Amino acid sequence: MKIFNTLSGKMEEFKTMKDGAINMYVCGPTVYSYAHVGNMCPVIIFDMVYRYLKYAGYKVTYASNFTDVDDKIIKAAMELGVTEKELTEKYIKIYLEDVKALNCLDIDYRPKVTETMPEIIDYIQLLMDKGYAYQSGDDVYFRVGKVEDYGKLSKQVVEELNAGNRIEVAEAKENPYDFVLWKKTKEGITWDSPWGKGRPGWHTECVVMINKLFGDNIDIHGGGVDLKFPHHENEMAQSVAACGTNLANYWMHNGHVMVNGVKMSKSLGNFITAHELLEKHPANVIRLSILKTNYRLPFDFTDQLFKECGTINDKVYNALKQANLEIQLRGLEVGKLEKDSKINEIMDEDFNTSNLITYLLDLVKELNNKIRSKEDFTETYDKIMLVNYVLGLEYEFVTLSDEDKEIYNKWLEYRNNKDFINADKMRTQLVDRKII
Repeated sequence: MKIFNTLSGKMEEFKTMKDGAINMYVCGPTVYSYAHVGNMCPVIIFDMVYRYLKYAGYKVTYASNFTDVDDKIIKAAMELGVTEKELTEKYIKIYLEDVKALNCLDIDYRPKVTETMPEIIDYIQLLMDKGYAYQSGDDVYFRVGKVEDYGKLSKQVVEELNAGNRIEVAEAKENPYDFVLWKKTKEGITWDSPWGKGRPGWHTECVVMINKLFGDNIDIHGGGVDLKFPHHENEMAQSVAACGTNLANYWMHNGHVMVNGVKMSKSLGNFITAHELLEKHPANVIRLSILKTNYRLPFDFTDQLFKECGTINDKVYNALKQANLEIQLRGLEVGKLEKDSKINEIMDEDFNTSNLITYLLDLVKELNNKIRSKEDFTETYDKIMLVNYVLGLEYEFVTLSDEDKEIYNKWLEYRNNKDFINADKMRTQLVDRKII
């Protein structure tokens, strides 16, 4: 299997740290409002990665966090007159409902920043003890200049970097590129620390949660390309400083989200929440719309794209619906195929879901032809179900009762005898029961 590694900037042969086992971490949302499609792209993409790795036989331990303390959270809570916890718990619940509605598998861990505070404080102290952090004024900063090759993940030269992050640039910094590890404040929720009451800087949270769950290095770290710098760069820098590791052996980033060719943003009025998208389109169509493009490229949500993916979804559904009918009426055995080498061949090239969808459509065509010609279609059916598992496409079909089967057989009998009046009556019943 080959994966494009952001750290090396090239395709690499994938090698796990432990045989047959993978630890994967993906940065999760800051929960102060409804998740937007930019939040959901990595959710769906890394759900696909998770699915394929499991399909390929790996034991995958998957974690994704909630940032439940942040300036945006504090501001939103104050405006609504609620506590930060009330606000974040509300939007965590909604987020998880959206994730489930998008056919995503359950994952192993969903750590929260507020539940990791002792470890965060200890980690900052470790960085101070090693000389990589310093207190200046009310805050604690990380010494970027002390880390050799800082900028190697985002491929930026330190002198050319923008010091932009969630904490404002302070005059107290030794270096303008240093970033906050601990911010002393009285505003919003705070914790006691050796440096006074406050809360952590954003970049320390994920590295500590990874360290707590998995240790000082993992196989795969994922997220949107917008996190590459400064967030992921700063996570890696802290891991290099504290543990001497790059935090992850493989760094994966999905592309930007655009709407009709323009990068999505609130200021442009093209901002779409996952809730809104799910009201307009089925989960399968949303997943196909995202997975139809290579995950590293920008995702451009257009009406035409959704229309095309709606057509793909209908083709798959209609073929499987007819196949399920035949399977039940004829008592055929399916689900015997556990692997399809073609899936591996396609997906082992950096999770090429675009080609996998093309393969799916080829299988659907093959299935339809075999059903029409009365051939054994069970292997083709099984291959489609394996592809659907990897892509996260889910379909529901009616389980036939004895009465359903009797009506269907009568319909065939009337139709074959050219008794079209009774055949139409039977057909109406079958349509009402969603059998055909």
